[in-house]
Amino acid sequence: MNLDIIIEVVSVILSLAFLVLLMHENIWCWSFGIVSSLLSIYLFIEAKLYSESILYLFYAVMGVYGWWVWNKRKGESMPVVKWPLNKTLVGFGCGVLLAALLGWYFKTNSDAENPFIDATTTSFSFLATYLEAHKVLSAWVYWIVINATSIWLYQSRGLHIYSLLMIAYAALSVLGLYQWNKKFKSKVL
Repeated sequence: MNLDIIIEVVSVILSLAFLVLLMHENIWCWSFGIVSSLLSIYLFIEAKLYSESILYLFYAVMGVYGWWVWNKRKGESMPVVKWPLNKTLVGFGCGVLLAALLGWYFKTNSDAENPFIDATTTSFSFLATYLEAHKVLSAWVYWIVINATSIWLYQSRGLHIYSLLMIAYAALSVLGLYQWNKKFKSKVL
């Protein structure tokens, strides 16, 4: 079996563990996410998806940050929250701006494949990862759209196992949105 395939399979298994543990608000999700992200960086460089490589480095760093944020509550469960409209609009605007800048950079300065789509999924993944570290409910909405788009992006670059992972992620993101929304509503009532 090809080393790239082995790395892809191991990374996908760890990624699924991350998402399931995240949905259940288990702090151990972050350790699975860190290791999976570090393995993924190599694969995305090989596939010429450079924005994705940057994203997965960010995921590894955010894994440490997420662990720290969730851990500092000392046994208390961190509540699921909603961002107000002004914060949501600022976050979305920053995502659009970063996507445009990254896409332009990789289009003009590299041999990147699909640089604007790659940059858009990357940019909004930065935002969604930050939101999930703070248990902001809308993180799941971003993930549903990002994961659905990534199915095609990864398939187009021959990353078939990652494409299957994105199908599972899209479905699990819908479930994550449902679970966190239920938890948010129980807190509000």
